[in-house]
Amino acid sequence: MLQPRKQKYRKEHRLRGSYKGKANTGNALNFGSHGLKALSTSEVTSRQIEAARRVMTRYTKRGGKIWITIFPHKPISKKGAEVPMGGGKGAPDRFVTIVKPGRVLFEMDGIEDETAIAALKLAAYKLPVKCKVISKSNK
Repeated sequence: MLQPRKQKYRKEHRLRGSYKGKANTGNALNFGSHGLKALSTSEVTSRQIEAARRVMTRYTKRGGKIWITIFPHKPISKKGAEVPMGGGKGAPDRFVTIVKPGRVLFEMDGIEDETAIAALKLAAYKLPVKCKVISKSNK
């Protein structure tokens, strides 16, 4: 699973207010001819990214090339079960990335159009955001 090698701080604020607006960067296809674009906002975990990557790789029978254009930098902490109030912030539990509408999550190239579109649709089922499949021809 994806996680940063090194971080400046072990724990971060949640910053739930930064969900507003659309994606300014990463909102166009840069590498492949087909992509998966987010239509809603959510936190995507490294496990969800890995699940989507695996389903695409298996569906295409390891053909073509897949680019993951998001990376989970943000640590999310969690306290243990039945821990009383106080005692500080919990230990880091997982890593997430905040995805805003318009962000391209995955890109594919080197395989037939129908196969790429079907693989990207399967990947969309694994993610907590609404997505649509885009192509270089019909952005």
